Amino acid sequence: MATYSFQDVQAAIVGPGAAFSIGAGSATSDEGISIEAGGGKNTMTVGSDGEVMHSLHADKSGTIKVTLLKTSLLNALLQAAFDVQSLSSALHGKNIITVSNAASSDLHVCRDCAFAKKPSVVYDKAGAKMEWTFDAGKIDSILGTY
Repeated sequence: MATYSFQDVQAAIVGPGAAFSIGAGSATSDEGISIEAGGGKNTMTVGSDGEVMHSLHADKSGTIKVTLLKTSLLNALLQAAFDVQSLSSALHGKNIITVSNAASSDLHVCRDCAFAKKPSVVYDKAGAKMEWTFDAGKIDSILGTY
């Protein structure tokens, strides 16, 4: 029987003003870390006679979301990196974010990452959360098995 634990998830961000872990032990909320592809890999075109053509796209872009508890010390570190990287286009979009799970051998390397916006802050019944969103130019993934 296969098992999963967020404790096995390691993640890090490296870029101007940033070099720290954002995985397990970082006070992530229940939403944790999500990685989502940007565009599709295919466009199907149907000809007038019903024949189809598939066009493969080279798009590797996507979005990474890290949701932290408001009490996480990482919020201050990420805010400082956001502020530094907002000073100049020379510093913008230079982050590398890696997410791995040793138990399943998953590895995601996200390059050319930029803060998409200031984080949303949600104050609710159970407490506050902050969602940090990054736009990634390229995401390469290796998915293992349990």
